[in-house]
Amino acid sequence: MISIFDIFKIGIGPSSSHTVGPMKAAAAFADLLHAENLDTQVARIVIEVYGSLALTGIGHGTFDALLLGLEGSLPHDIPLADIPQRLERIRTQHVLKLNGREMAFNPEKDLDIRGDKVLPKHPNGLNFIAYHSDGQKLKEQIYYSVGGGFVVTDEGFAQEAQENADVPYPYKNCDELLAQCRLNQLNISEVVLANEAALAGCDEAEVRRRVAAVADVMENCIKRGLGAEGQLPGGLNVRRRAPQLAAKLKVLRESEIVNTQLWPMVYAMAVNEENAAGGRVVTAPTNGAAGIIPAVLHYFRKFNPHANQSRVEDFLLTAGAIGILYKTNASISGADVGCQGEVGVACSMAAGAYAEVIGGTPKQVENAAEMAMEHHLGLTCDPVGGLVQIPCIERNGIAAEKALKLATLALLEDGTDKKVSLDEVIQTMLQTGRDMKATYKETSLAGLAVTLQKKAVPVSVRVVEC
Repeated sequence: MISIFDIFKIGIGPSSSHTVGPMKAAAAFADLLHAENLDTQVARIVIEVYGSLALTGIGHGTFDALLLGLEGSLPHDIPLADIPQRLERIRTQHVLKLNGREMAFNPEKDLDIRGDKVLPKHPNGLNFIAYHSDGQKLKEQIYYSVGGGFVVTDEGFAQEAQENADVPYPYKNCDELLAQCRLNQLNISEVVLANEAALAGCDEAEVRRRVAAVADVMENCIKRGLGAEGQLPGGLNVRRRAPQLAAKLKVLRESEIVNTQLWPMVYAMAVNEENAAGGRVVTAPTNGAAGIIPAVLHYFRKFNPHANQSRVEDFLLTAGAIGILYKTNASISGADVGCQGEVGVACSMAAGAYAEVIGGTPKQVENAAEMAMEHHLGLTCDPVGGLVQIPCIERNGIAAEKALKLATLALLEDGTDKKVSLDEVIQTMLQTGRDMKATYKETSLAGLAVTLQKKAVPVSVRVVEC
């Protein structure tokens, strides 16, 4: 049983699987060299980048993340202001600091971009090879960035899943989660709170403190996004729209013309514009879908008269539980199952969480989460130019509004007559992703990415021609 804090990670944009994951993998390889007393012997490191990571690597900041990770940086605490200067040093001086020791690294020669090949266990594969000065191979390690910032070694895929941790209310799927709620007369958030305390070896107050800290990062990200203007990086010349949209909505609200449920769209867009700019965001459950949960939560805080700090924390506890169900029983990787595994999952998490905090029963929470995914089945991941901008930013806004409406709909019924369970829709999503053509799964080789290719930065074209 993983923790909700594995689902909600504080990191940087623009992508959890293509930026956060590769940075963590590179840092892990640097740590591995140090642990085996090899770092002082290393004269050269070559990184082989495969599949989706190679095809959209420039637009997603993958290659930059790998360089920063080798220097020991991690997404949750890297000083953003230092990044341009460090990358400029590596690119122009060809000097990288491995565990504090300077070594030669030429990105043009030492990054081996293989967009035409995929490693066998996941589309997001990386192979790190460290060499001695005499050309002898010192260490080689394969990592997979499997979505949501999770990184697995090649050996990790072969390990059998561990049994449930020693928690008071174990569950593997939604049916078991609902059974725990019925047997113990608890809400989903209460089940998760008790389990998180057991996993962390702390009291429930400490868990709530950590949840509140995540909520604060989400809140601050919305505020930054609503206050920042200009164009997003990457070459598409996409303009930040959230500040102007928010200003127009304020005027309309004062005139009592506009429905307040349009606000979550703007909040979500604000977050994803921050993410596209490489800012600090919460992976929820991925960066490409990072705007949906903060937007619905902020809407609850701002417009629901019964909102308080405890319910804010319950929102994230419930959302985290739903995210765990998808992560452990299917996938949250766009390169694996398409955008249904990112925006679809985030919408499902947000809908279920909102249903609980406005008074829904566990069964109604399940229904809200199920409906949200049911209407995202088959959603492809086709980012234009390999950038998390088109259609990603607007898509987050639409999903945030959808989550609110489906949660409200779920509370109009008791849920006992529903024909599709959350467990069934999770399995359907996984199978749909398996059936989806690879070109529609975060490769920028189909869909909008091809239709608008002439307007895109030459990311995919350069790699495909290699």
